[in-house]
Amino acid sequence: MNKDDPYGHFADVMQGAMSTHSRQAVSGLGAVLGTITASGVKLDDFKHEVQDYLVAELPGTLNLPEREITGAISGISDVANGGTTGTGRFLLQKGEVEEAVWSLGKGLKAGDRVLAMRVNGGNDIVVLCKVVSVNA
Repeated sequence: MNKDDPYGHFADVMQGAMSTHSRQAVSGLGAVLGTITASGVKLDDFKHEVQDYLVAELPGTLNLPEREITGAISGISDVANGGTTGTGRFLLQKGEVEEAVWSLGKGLKAGDRVLAMRVNGGNDIVVLCKVVSVNA
């Protein structure tokens, strides 16, 4: 840049200011890890516990594959004895559960590590999911 060029100097100043403002605007946004506490969530990059936060809920159709399970059987009528108990195998057919809702908030407990997202300009926190170690 030529030192005598006032427009070039102005452009450099504007570019620096815009870069600084952009960096500041997005510094408080994005995904962050945190820990569920007894009364809220503590984000790794924020020193205070957040007590007023949102939790993701995933509505949709749940598809269940065909599967076989083993379980207890009781109360089946037996003519000779009046009732029977024991174990049995059950073949469950493939099926769908419409309007199923996976409520993440009901499964979280204090100490769980979570992935959270800042939204609404960083004013709200949404817990998206629980995170676990691949070796857990």
